[in-house]
Amino acid sequence: MDAIVLLREDHKTVEKLFKRFEKTSDDDLAERREIADEVIEELTVHAWIEEQYFYPAAREAAPDTKDHVLESVEEHHAVVWMLSEIKGMDPADERFKAKMTVLMEQVRHHVEEEEQDWFPEVRKAMGRNRLVELGERLRTGKEDAPRDPLAVPSADSK
Repeated sequence: MDAIVLLREDHKTVEKLFKRFEKTSDDDLAERREIADEVIEELTVHAWIEEQYFYPAAREAAPDTKDHVLESVEEHHAVVWMLSEIKGMDPADERFKAKMTVLMEQVRHHVEEEEQDWFPEVRKAMGRNRLVELGERLRTGKEDAPRDPLAVPSADSK
């Protein structure tokens, strides 16, 4: 599987979790917690493999994507901090659902920019063979990725 296909699959997985969360009622606190925990793990691993492998390769292959990559890292910064807050929140907290809603809005915006604005440029610059090789690196990188959102490099404000 090539890197962009893998990342899009991750995006779809997270979107399905978001839709499940949106269908929960205020009585489904245990389900909200379970879904939030899955979202935290999925997004933490995804952000880590993007920052470790995909973004550097994209910048190298398509230097014009530099601004997109830097903006994406900043979006990751906001997302991983929000994930770390959600991780420690009680789903009964009145801000839990609101924080998840803001997270979903930010992630959906991020995904739309990646998929529409610069994935096509990266695909063109890298070519199929290189993307397949990078996809394998991303896939195996998931195994080593941290599960703590604040362990993602973009969590650091420097």
